[in-house]
Amino acid sequence: MDHLAALLDGPRARGAFLLRSLLNPPWSLRIQDGAPLTLVAMVRGEAWVAPDRGGPVRLAPGDVAVMRGPDPYVVADDPATPPQIVIHPGQRCTTLDGEDLYQEMDLGVRSWGNDPDGATVMITGTYQMAGEVSRRLLEALPTTLVRPGGPLISLLGAEVVKDEPGQDAVLDRLLDLLLIATLRSYLATHEAPARFRAQSDPVVGKAMRMLHHNPAHPWTVATLAEAVGVSRASLARRFTELVGEPPMAFLTDWRLALAADLLCEPGATVGSVARKVGYGSSFALSAAFKRVRGISPQEHRAGAGR
Repeated sequence: MDHLAALLDGPRARGAFLLRSLLNPPWSLRIQDGAPLTLVAMVRGEAWVAPDRGGPVRLAPGDVAVMRGPDPYVVADDPATPPQIVIHPGQRCTTLDGEDLYQEMDLGVRSWGNDPDGATVMITGTYQMAGEVSRRLLEALPTTLVRPGGPLISLLGAEVVKDEPGQDAVLDRLLDLLLIATLRSYLATHEAPARFRAQSDPVVGKAMRMLHHNPAHPWTVATLAEAVGVSRASLARRFTELVGEPPMAFLTDWRLALAADLLCEPGATVGSVARKVGYGSSFALSAAFKRVRGISPQEHRAGAGR
């Protein structure tokens, strides 16, 4: 499992919100649904995404924008067009005064807008993620990123309007594929955080994969260096330089992120989770969790269940 695969191992769409919007200008949507991650795929026409903190970014046909929440943002035909519609939590759609618009703008199966023949067609997919591995992914992303979407946009566009048995599962998987493809494209650029670029390094990338594959192993810098065939000092220096933190700090962060997810699974105990992620006892995991995250594993689990 590489670093991207490890991050994407938690966030899988489960009945994700998907909507095809058909719009003619002028149009402007203020999105304040609080969703942690949203994709906008441009099927036809263009749009602008403007986060509350940051300048507007243009979306051309075939582009995919990934927006990291929960902060609000605007999607519009032009940056100068003032918002006309507000999207609230639960994807409730209203005017600026709070008047409901869902029925008025309903255009059929997962379709919505002000004109069935609109010049702009875009597909919006929204994740509602709560896992700690998902938190790591979100923290690795900028507020807004835009990348070419490729043929997956056409495939998603054809499927989103179907109403067939199992369609929600099909759409969930297509949304996952589009997210993964977009993030792979982004993480290969120099704009991505250093730890992702480090994945391609023959030494550090191999070390990272070993830590991801087997977090329960009693790793030390020395045993990790031996496994990748370099000296301890060389690995420590190169890992820190490329990833931005020492190998054992990276491992601790990864173990605790996995533990945070596992703690939320039904029937999990602190002791069983501790053994899975490389801590010898529930006490050791609790101490590390409290030291790094400021709360106990039990408090984390109680908070995630709210």
